[in-house]
Amino acid sequence: MTDRHVVSGDLQPEDLQFEAGLRPRRLVDFTGQIKLKENLSIAIEAARMRGEAMDHVLLYGPPGLGKTTLASIIAEELKVEFSATSGPVLQKKLDLTGILSNIRAKQVFFIDEIHRLLPDVEEMLYSALEDFRVDILVGAGPGARTHSLPLPKFTGIGATTRQGLVSAPLRGRFGLVLRLDPYRVDELKSIVNRSARLLNAEIEDAAAEEIARRCRGTPRIANRLLRRVRDYAQVRADGRITQPVTQTALDLLDVDRHGLDEIDQKIMMTILEKYRGGPVGLGTIAASISEEPDTIEEVYEPYLIQLGFLNRTPRGREATALAFEHFKVKPKTRNGDQPGLF
Repeated sequence: MTDRHVVSGDLQPEDLQFEAGLRPRRLVDFTGQIKLKENLSIAIEAARMRGEAMDHVLLYGPPGLGKTTLASIIAEELKVEFSATSGPVLQKKLDLTGILSNIRAKQVFFIDEIHRLLPDVEEMLYSALEDFRVDILVGAGPGARTHSLPLPKFTGIGATTRQGLVSAPLRGRFGLVLRLDPYRVDELKSIVNRSARLLNAEIEDAAAEEIARRCRGTPRIANRLLRRVRDYAQVRADGRITQPVTQTALDLLDVDRHGLDEIDQKIMMTILEKYRGGPVGLGTIAASISEEPDTIEEVYEPYLIQLGFLNRTPRGREATALAFEHFKVKPKTRNGDQPGLF
């Protein structure tokens, strides 16, 4: 059975050490996202020329496209310190106050999953980003008073996979709001070749392209598949990553030529065969394949829609003609094989 984490863009614990050595350190080494890089390059250069902290940046897009990497690159390009945290970690106002009280001038402060900040923590962040101060309540009851703690000017960077969940007041505090888009095959091929060089793995050009085509437009998944293929090449072949070796390894992982894994295929076959292509409700699909509705909606559906295999409609999920063709399922009429009344 396929390990569902193989084709998930979410960061897994085993990715931390693997990705650390593969992440580019400079903007020029970051592959793809041409327009975004140009906007960042201008903002970084302008901040350096003025000797000021760069404007706050909000990065959004699907998981695994390089938001955390870009945040560390910004700090590297500005030659300033970098500190990072995430929305779920900041459970109380004191958590944020403790971090901000140690912040230094021009430093880059990165908050991953910023859409998951609790409301009271988020409100405290407003004044920190806009006025560079933190208001602390001292005492309790009638004698309580507010003490304002000034902060040095810093660069706040937020990252989110769900821009719609970032409140308008918080989004308005960011001077740059930039979207990361899924990567093209040629860009992913360059990433795979670069990662293979850093791992001292010998890879054929066709093999790199094969991985690039099956990684759902996501560099993190491309690097994860490269790691799996490298393991297979070392154990079952001569260590060289060739196209036949790559195809066999990826087929063993149940990752097809479009990057669809076992769960993707279950979702589509359920809609195509059990429900004649839909429309069918998300809850019904989830119950049919024993999967959580949220996981289907957030992890699997976006890519199926991107490929043109699935449509979301007010009545439910519907398979497209392209999906019937790809999965080699013959469309059925609404009355099945039963003859008409006349």
